[in-house]
Amino acid sequence: MGRVKTTDDTAYRLLRRHLDRQAVGFPATRSGAEIRFLRRMFRPEEASLAMHISYRPTTMAEILESLGGGASEEEVRLLLDSMALRGAIGCRRKDGVDHWFLMPMVIGMYEAQDGKPTPDFLKDAGEYMSTLAYGKSLLETRPSQMRTIPVNASVSADHTVATYNQVKEILDASEGPFVLLPCICRETRAMQGKSCELTEREYTCFAMGSMARMVLRRGHGREVDREEALRTLEENVEEGMVLQPANAQKPEFICSCCGCCCGMLRMQKMLPHPVDFWTTDYRAEVDPGLCTGCGVCAERCQVDAVVVKGSPAKAVVNDTRCIGCGLCVTACPAGALRLVRREGEPPPPMDEEDLNDTIRANRRGRFGRFVMTLKVLLRMRQ
Repeated sequence: MGRVKTTDDTAYRLLRRHLDRQAVGFPATRSGAEIRFLRRMFRPEEASLAMHISYRPTTMAEILESLGGGASEEEVRLLLDSMALRGAIGCRRKDGVDHWFLMPMVIGMYEAQDGKPTPDFLKDAGEYMSTLAYGKSLLETRPSQMRTIPVNASVSADHTVATYNQVKEILDASEGPFVLLPCICRETRAMQGKSCELTEREYTCFAMGSMARMVLRRGHGREVDREEALRTLEENVEEGMVLQPANAQKPEFICSCCGCCCGMLRMQKMLPHPVDFWTTDYRAEVDPGLCTGCGVCAERCQVDAVVVKGSPAKAVVNDTRCIGCGLCVTACPAGALRLVRREGEPPPPMDEEDLNDTIRANRRGRFGRFVMTLKVLLRMRQ
């Protein structure tokens, strides 16, 4: 690029700081795992250019103005396209104009490998995502990047269910296109020699709208019509997967997650009160008079929120762990479970751009991060 004279490491350290100022943090680590990951995702000249865009979609004209001269539009576009095709940055077309934007580690660069990560990528990504610094950064995101929506059949007819909590309504509201994708979490587990406990199917995750167009631009995924997309999601639910779209009223992806492979659900199971760090409008409730203690609900739950105990044995739901997916409700042979709405939950941001703006506005300072960490540690001791 020529505008910033840097060594390789300097470019990546500057980019790391720039990424950390976006909506979702990208903290430094003592091990330098974040620098190794960035070196895999960006060439030095790309790292320098990436510092001139943000999480908000940015046009070529705005990028060139930020650069202040010294680089041609053709040169800049080649670098931007190269990064976008590798999933290092995002690109979406709005009003006929390309817009580029920075993506966080999760949900972002990691998932942008579209279910076909290389072993070297997984090694570098895994080392960074397993650090305490990154875990704390992910937990302090407010609101959460994803939310849980209930299985439609699990919500009784007397409930008014918002469209953003109904998978069919979400699909009906999207203009398309629709793309099915392999799950990168299951792909990761498979490379570790571990298989998913719920499914052998590969294409279970889903993108739509501008995110689907971005996936197709990378040459990944399988484009389907609206009906096949809905059938796939319904089959995912039948196999016991949790539906988790972006935390927005108009999401552009829906993940179908299992407790054995999904990084988010596995993190939730390690936390003492995971609902403190997640977004859900519902929780499960047991009618002890109807419960037979068969244990189907506990087997169906992907976040260890249900246990069967006592004499006679009855199911008990831990409200601080339940994410309101409704899988236990639809599986209960006695009809002893139902979903009830959590009071005081605000509606999610309108779209994913609005979500990122909200997350950025809620970024905690050092004191806020300390309080959040202390809260988790104290509860772990209970």
